[in-house]
Amino acid sequence: MSSGGKTILVVEDEQDLAELICFNLQRESYSTRYASTGDMALEQIRKNPPDLVVLDRMLPHTSGDEVASAMRKDSSTSQIPILMLTAKAEESDELVGFALGADDYVTKPFSMKVLLARISAMLRRGDSPVATVEVLREGPFELDRTRHELKVNGQLIGVTATEFRLLGVLMEASGRVLDRSALIDRVLGKSAVVLDRTIDVHITSLRKKVGLDQPDTSPAGWIQTVRGVGYSFRRPQDEE
Repeated sequence: MSSGGKTILVVEDEQDLAELICFNLQRESYSTRYASTGDMALEQIRKNPPDLVVLDRMLPHTSGDEVASAMRKDSSTSQIPILMLTAKAEESDELVGFALGADDYVTKPFSMKVLLARISAMLRRGDSPVATVEVLREGPFELDRTRHELKVNGQLIGVTATEFRLLGVLMEASGRVLDRSALIDRVLGKSAVVLDRTIDVHITSLRKKVGLDQPDTSPAGWIQTVRGVGYSFRRPQDEE
């Protein structure tokens, strides 16, 4: 595994765990920095942005959720990948993390091999070539890859890098149904170590951001579930 000279900020209030993560990252030739609180993390991120943030969700005072939200609201840090660590394992907790800006999610206790594989996959996604179609427009949606912007009905919508890639893949499919395995391969990478429901969680978060999750009465209706198969991006039936 090649680090490509990437710098990773580890934000974790359990010092022993933070040191273990940093040690293993350094063995893979990553540069590491460490912050034990959310406030320290935000200060470091703004002064010297890392290539990726490993972020504990349950931090004292300023929580990991608040750090992720602040990063996504700041244009200078909005595109930095975030891998959240948490002791919670319920899907509702994952949805909160993704909605606030996490790109991936690992629950404690975790395998260090899994953590390293997730980090490597996330960084590779960021280094992958830009798709040939730079601006996608369909209905109320405009996805601009050159600016990394999503507009819905002319309004800028803040989404994570993973959600941005996911919507781009669905829009390029032009109404074709893509199963979850295909979406994982094209959005997260063939080597991604994730469950099929990870795509479902990202889709749910994306729908909420673009239309308050009302499939037949809002732009979210364009992101359609094909039961037992996967997802498709196409015009809602009530607009045909």
